[in-house]
Amino acid sequence: MSEMDSSDSPGTTVTLATTHSSWSRRDFIKGVIASGVSVSGMSYFGAGCTTPLPAQTGGVERLLSLTVNGQVRRVDVLPGETLAMTLRYKLGLTGTKLGCDRGECGACTVLIDDVNYYSCSTLTHRVRNREITTVEGLESPDGTLHPVQQAFIDELGPQCGFCTPGQVMSAVALLRANPNPTRQEAREAMAGNLCRCGAYDHYLNGVMRAASEA
Repeated sequence: MSEMDSSDSPGTTVTLATTHSSWSRRDFIKGVIASGVSVSGMSYFGAGCTTPLPAQTGGVERLLSLTVNGQVRRVDVLPGETLAMTLRYKLGLTGTKLGCDRGECGACTVLIDDVNYYSCSTLTHRVRNREITTVEGLESPDGTLHPVQQAFIDELGPQCGFCTPGQVMSAVALLRANPNPTRQEAREAMAGNLCRCGAYDHYLNGVMRAASEA
């Protein structure tokens, strides 16, 4: 502040405000940071006060009709849901196992139009209007096992049994495409299914036995 004597009124003092700035570089930086925090925080703390955006139209249909083991099943499916999750937790078909959950072990193998697929890396929305077969669908109505299932039992294929459903489905896919494979062809066809118990020769013997008895 500064003082100035008035010539018109002797003895009277007039006080005038000075215009110089007292802001330093440090004060300026602090101010910028504070304002940035305030602006960014508005979207967080004020989210409940803002008007919600309208739902997007043309989204993915969730209620699907799937043909599984010869039956049409209606099921609510999320957009990014895998077939393994749908089969196990929506339809109760727990014969399809979840192992690696990234398309490497083969425990989740199912048939889609008679071709073997890893269901853990197949989106359910991609298999509408397709024929899906799980290990539960191989058994005959009278309870008779599929020839591959019986051959695996006879050749002592299952050890812990966790990989067995996937092994069965890959073998069934092979024999439907090639009823009389050589042992090397069978070995290559079964290569996508891992067995942590190491019973590969037992499963391979089962495939050849089912082929010979078909």
